[in-house]
Amino acid sequence: MDDCNKTNCPVVATLNMVGGKYKALILWHLAISEQGIKRFGELRKLIPQATQKMLTQQLRELEDDNLIIRTVYPVVPPKVEYRLSELGQSITPILEAMRAWGMDYMKSKGMEANCFMTVAVK
Repeated sequence: MDDCNKTNCPVVATLNMVGGKYKALILWHLAISEQGIKRFGELRKLIPQATQKMLTQQLRELEDDNLIIRTVYPVVPPKVEYRLSELGQSITPILEAMRAWGMDYMKSKGMEANCFMTVAVK
């Protein structure tokens, strides 16, 4: 059997797209957002453990992979918004499945989720 890292493995492809340190969290926040749009500062507040540099890097990678769309408005101060692309929207069932699996796992360990992911994707 071929080494999965040397072939076109669908699991590796998926992990390459969403496997960054904060990528799944960014995608989740955009998926559950009322308007489907978040500004950089909002994402910083929602993911406080991410440094500005790391959040910027993760957003750039998500944009490069066409999972999110970045819109820059020509105003002062600069206004930048992020939203899921059509491709990004297509990954929300995977994020929801990860959330559900994690909730079941935590419950089996006697733990209760106490984070924003207790809300399902709309």
